[in-house]
Amino acid sequence: MIRVVVADDQALVRAGVRMMLEAAGDMEVCGEAADGAEAVRLTERHRPDVVLMDLRMPRVDGLEATRRILAAQPSARIVVLTTFSEDANLYAALGAGALGFLVKDDPPARMVESVRRAAAGEPPLAPSVLRRVVERALAAERQAAPLPPGVTEREAQVLTLVGVGLSNAEIAERLHVGVTTVKSHVAALIEKLGLRNRTQAAVLAHRFGLVDTGFNPVDPPRSGSEGGM
Repeated sequence: MIRVVVADDQALVRAGVRMMLEAAGDMEVCGEAADGAEAVRLTERHRPDVVLMDLRMPRVDGLEATRRILAAQPSARIVVLTTFSEDANLYAALGAGALGFLVKDDPPARMVESVRRAAAGEPPLAPSVLRRVVERALAAERQAAPLPPGVTEREAQVLTLVGVGLSNAEIAERLHVGVTTVKSHVAALIEKLGLRNRTQAAVLAHRFGLVDTGFNPVDPPRSGSEGGM
């Protein structure tokens, strides 16, 4: 069962989200917060799999709540709820470590699937949205940075495909390895690179010059052995 905390200052929105998620059968809303301070408390108390976080709330807003939660629980999976995808605070929240975002008028099926993806550690971002996130993050720095030492060639291949926007299953198919192997490589990359989540890994893939501005691999990854290669 996927446990979710929903933070939104509108009771009607919270009730609607709860109804959509719990109707899926594999989710339960373990807490509802009307402001960011309450969201922080509930996340600390319940340790949910996913936090759905509205950005515009009284007292403590969603951006500050995201920062506080991730400072205390770096592995927390926060998905921003927003009314429109060009909210400037949205990109600040992603930069602070939020895994992705959902627009409030998204179809119920998309919201449910997005929460499932977030619970699995995969950002609920369509490739077109990931493109905007990366472009915003790299706007001030177009010079490619060198890939840090200690990253194996296989890990670089996986990082490249994360940057392209592929899921774990798609990467596994492309490299002819198991999904569990891909998950292990992604986890190792996040630890080695000092990241919070996969969205930040995708941004770094571009910063390292592994993916071009058209979201194509600069050096197409090849399948092969699992060693450092």
